[in-house]
Amino acid sequence: MLVEYFVNGGPFMWPILISLAFGLAFTGERFYTLIMSSINTQKFFDDVNTTLDDQGVAATLELCEKTNGPVAEIFHAGLSRMHRGITEVEKAIQNAGSLEMSFLEKNMIWLNAVITIAPMLGFTGTVAGMINAFDAIAAADDISPAVVAGGISQALLTTAFGLIVAMIIQVFQNVFVSRIDKLVLDMEEHSVQLVDHLFELETKKKKKK
Repeated sequence: MLVEYFVNGGPFMWPILISLAFGLAFTGERFYTLIMSSINTQKFFDDVNTTLDDQGVAATLELCEKTNGPVAEIFHAGLSRMHRGITEVEKAIQNAGSLEMSFLEKNMIWLNAVITIAPMLGFTGTVAGMINAFDAIAAADDISPAVVAGGISQALLTTAFGLIVAMIIQVFQNVFVSRIDKLVLDMEEHSVQLVDHLFELETKKKKKK
Protein backbone atom coordinates (compact mmCIF):
# COMPACT_ATOMS: atom_id res chain seq x y z
CA MET A 1 0.00 0.00 0.00
CA LEU A 2 2.76 2.45 0.94
CA VAL A 3 4.63 1.66 -2.28
CA GLU A 4 1.50 2.38 -4.28
CA TYR A 5 1.03 5.70 -2.49
CA PHE A 6 4.69 6.53 -3.06
CA VAL A 7 4.42 5.88 -6.80
CA ASN A 8 1.16 7.81 -7.07
CA GLY A 9 2.68 10.76 -5.24
CA GLY A 10 4.82 11.66 -8.21
CA PRO A 11 8.44 12.82 -8.52
CA PHE A 12 8.41 14.93 -5.36
CA MET A 13 8.15 11.78 -3.26
CA TRP A 14 11.81 11.00 -3.97
CA PRO A 15 13.30 14.11 -2.36
CA ILE A 16 10.92 13.60 0.58
CA LEU A 17 12.20 10.03 0.93
CA ILE A 18 15.80 11.24 0.71
CA SER A 19 15.13 13.82 3.43
CA LEU A 20 13.72 11.03 5.65
CA ALA A 21 16.82 8.89 5.09
CA PHE A 22 19.04 11.92 5.77
CA GLY A 23 17.18 12.69 9.00
CA LEU A 24 17.25 9.08 10.20
CA ALA A 25 21.01 8.89 9.56
CA PHE A 26 21.67 11.85 11.84
CA THR A 27 19.11 10.51 14.30
CA GLY A 28 21.15 7.31 14.55
CA GLU A 29 24.36 9.28 15.03
CA ARG A 30 22.85 11.45 17.79
CA PHE A 31 21.28 8.42 19.49
CA TYR A 32 24.60 6.58 19.59
CA THR A 33 26.49 9.64 20.83
CA LEU A 34 24.03 10.40 23.63
CA ILE A 35 23.89 6.76 24.72
CA MET A 36 27.69 6.69 24.93
CA SER A 37 27.59 9.92 26.96
CA SER A 38 25.18 8.48 29.51
CA ILE A 39 26.57 7.36 32.86
CA ASN A 40 25.38 7.23 36.45
CA THR A 41 26.54 10.76 37.20
CA GLN A 42 25.90 10.68 40.94
CA LYS A 43 27.84 7.41 41.37
CA PHE A 44 30.70 8.79 39.29
CA PHE A 45 30.77 11.97 41.38
CA ASP A 46 30.85 9.95 44.58
CA ASP A 47 33.71 7.84 43.18
CA VAL A 48 35.61 11.00 42.26
CA ASN A 49 35.21 12.42 45.77
CA THR A 50 36.31 9.17 47.38
CA THR A 51 39.33 8.84 45.09
CA LEU A 52 40.31 12.47 45.69
CA ASP A 53 40.14 12.01 49.45
CA ASP A 54 41.92 8.66 49.58
CA GLN A 55 44.34 8.60 46.63
CA GLY A 56 44.78 12.15 45.38
CA VAL A 57 44.47 14.03 42.12
CA ALA A 58 46.56 11.70 39.94
CA ALA A 59 44.38 8.67 40.68
CA THR A 60 41.24 10.75 40.13
CA LEU A 61 42.50 11.85 36.72
CA GLU A 62 42.95 8.18 35.78
CA LEU A 63 39.38 7.49 36.88
CA CYS A 64 38.12 10.34 34.67
CA GLU A 65 40.12 9.05 31.69
CA LYS A 66 38.50 5.61 32.03
CA THR A 67 34.96 7.03 32.21
CA ASN A 68 32.85 8.10 29.23
CA GLY A 69 30.65 11.15 29.16
CA PRO A 70 30.83 14.95 29.32
CA VAL A 71 30.95 15.08 33.13
CA ALA A 72 34.11 12.97 33.17
CA GLU A 73 35.65 15.16 30.47
CA ILE A 74 35.11 18.43 32.33
CA PHE A 75 36.26 16.88 35.62
CA HIS A 76 39.44 15.77 33.89
CA ALA A 77 39.97 19.23 32.40
CA GLY A 78 39.51 20.87 35.80
CA LEU A 79 41.60 18.45 37.85
CA SER A 80 44.47 18.61 35.35
CA ARG A 81 44.82 22.31 36.34
CA MET A 82 44.68 21.61 40.06
CA HIS A 83 48.36 22.48 40.52
CA ARG A 84 47.58 26.04 39.35
CA GLY A 85 44.90 26.67 41.95
CA ILE A 86 41.12 26.59 42.31
CA THR A 87 40.62 29.62 40.06
CA GLU A 88 42.33 27.89 37.14
CA VAL A 89 40.29 24.76 37.83
CA GLU A 90 37.07 26.77 37.51
CA LYS A 91 38.23 28.34 34.24
CA ALA A 92 39.20 24.96 32.79
CA ILE A 93 35.82 23.48 33.77
CA GLN A 94 33.95 26.38 32.15
CA ASN A 95 35.94 26.04 28.91
CA ALA A 96 35.53 22.28 28.82
CA GLY A 97 31.82 22.64 29.57
CA SER A 98 31.35 24.90 26.53
CA LEU A 99 33.14 22.38 24.33
CA GLU A 100 31.09 19.47 25.65
CA MET A 101 27.84 21.38 25.08
CA SER A 102 28.88 22.00 21.48
CA PHE A 103 29.66 18.31 21.08
CA LEU A 104 26.28 17.28 22.49
CA GLU A 105 24.43 19.69 20.17
CA LYS A 106 26.48 18.72 17.12
CA ASN A 107 24.38 17.85 14.02
CA MET A 108 21.11 18.88 15.69
CA ILE A 109 20.88 21.62 13.06
CA TRP A 110 20.50 18.95 10.36
CA LEU A 111 17.48 17.49 12.14
CA ASN A 112 15.99 20.98 12.19
CA ALA A 113 16.70 21.25 8.47
CA VAL A 114 14.79 18.05 7.71
CA ILE A 115 11.87 19.16 9.90
CA THR A 116 11.69 22.39 7.89
CA ILE A 117 12.44 21.10 4.39
CA ALA A 118 10.27 17.95 4.28
CA PRO A 119 6.92 19.81 4.60
CA MET A 120 8.13 22.42 2.11
CA LEU A 121 8.84 19.65 -0.39
CA GLY A 122 5.38 18.26 0.29
CA PHE A 123 3.73 21.63 -0.29
CA THR A 124 5.75 22.09 -3.47
CA GLY A 125 4.49 18.72 -4.64
CA THR A 126 0.99 19.90 -3.79
CA VAL A 127 1.38 22.95 -6.00
CA ALA A 128 2.76 20.79 -8.81
CA GLY A 129 -0.15 18.38 -8.44
CA MET A 130 -2.70 21.18 -8.59
CA ILE A 131 -1.02 22.61 -11.68
CA ASN A 132 -1.31 19.17 -13.30
CA ALA A 133 -4.96 19.00 -12.31
CA PHE A 134 -5.74 22.37 -13.89
CA ASP A 135 -3.73 21.45 -16.99
CA ALA A 136 -5.82 18.29 -17.28
CA ILE A 137 -9.00 20.35 -16.97
CA ALA A 138 -7.81 22.73 -19.67
CA ALA A 139 -6.78 19.91 -22.00
CA ALA A 140 -10.05 18.00 -21.56
CA ASP A 141 -12.24 21.09 -21.39
CA ASP A 142 -14.07 19.28 -18.62
CA ILE A 143 -14.16 19.52 -14.81
CA SER A 144 -15.42 16.02 -14.07
CA PRO A 145 -13.91 14.25 -11.02
CA ALA A 146 -12.19 11.68 -13.19
CA VAL A 147 -10.17 14.40 -14.94
CA VAL A 148 -8.87 16.15 -11.82
CA ALA A 149 -8.63 13.18 -9.42
CA GLY A 150 -5.06 12.26 -10.42
CA GLY A 151 -3.59 15.69 -9.84
CA ILE A 152 -5.42 16.24 -6.55
CA SER A 153 -4.40 12.80 -5.29
CA GLN A 154 -0.75 13.56 -6.07
CA ALA A 155 -1.06 16.90 -4.29
CA LEU A 156 -2.51 15.37 -1.11
CA LEU A 157 -0.01 12.49 -0.99
CA THR A 158 3.08 14.69 -1.17
CA THR A 159 1.72 16.96 1.55
CA ALA A 160 0.89 14.00 3.79
CA PHE A 161 4.27 12.32 3.36
CA GLY A 162 6.18 15.56 3.88
CA LEU A 163 4.33 16.19 7.16
CA ILE A 164 4.81 12.59 8.31
CA VAL A 165 8.57 12.82 7.74
CA ALA A 166 8.73 16.09 9.68
CA MET A 167 6.74 14.62 12.58
CA ILE A 168 8.97 11.53 12.82
CA ILE A 169 12.17 13.58 12.98
CA GLN A 170 10.54 16.12 15.32
CA VAL A 171 9.79 13.38 17.86
CA PHE A 172 13.42 12.23 17.83
CA GLN A 173 14.67 15.79 18.08
CA ASN A 174 12.50 16.48 21.13
CA VAL A 175 13.84 13.35 22.83
CA PHE A 176 17.43 14.41 22.08
CA VAL A 177 16.89 17.97 23.30
CA SER A 178 15.44 16.64 26.55
CA ARG A 179 18.43 14.32 27.02
CA ILE A 180 20.93 17.06 26.21
CA ASP A 181 19.28 19.41 28.70
CA LYS A 182 19.61 16.75 31.41
CA LEU A 183 23.29 16.17 30.60
CA VAL A 184 24.01 19.90 30.67
CA LEU A 185 22.23 20.22 34.02
CA ASP A 186 24.31 17.33 35.39
CA MET A 187 27.50 18.98 34.16
CA GLU A 188 26.68 22.31 35.77
CA GLU A 189 25.46 20.86 39.06
CA HIS A 190 28.33 18.44 39.61
CA SER A 191 30.96 20.92 38.42
CA VAL A 192 29.92 23.30 41.19
CA GLN A 193 30.01 20.45 43.69
CA LEU A 194 33.48 19.39 42.53
CA VAL A 195 34.86 22.91 42.93
CA ASP A 196 33.32 23.13 46.40
CA HIS A 197 34.90 19.82 47.34
CA LEU A 198 38.31 20.90 46.05
CA PHE A 199 38.01 24.12 48.00
CA GLU A 200 37.27 22.15 51.17
CA LEU A 201 40.33 19.95 50.56
CA GLU A 202 42.52 23.02 50.09
CA THR A 203 41.16 24.56 53.29
CA LYS A 204 41.91 21.38 55.26
CA LYS A 205 45.48 21.31 53.92
CA LYS A 206 46.07 24.93 54.95
CA LYS A 207 44.72 24.23 58.47
CA LYS A 208 47.06 21.27 58.86
CA LYS A 209 50.00 23.47 57.93
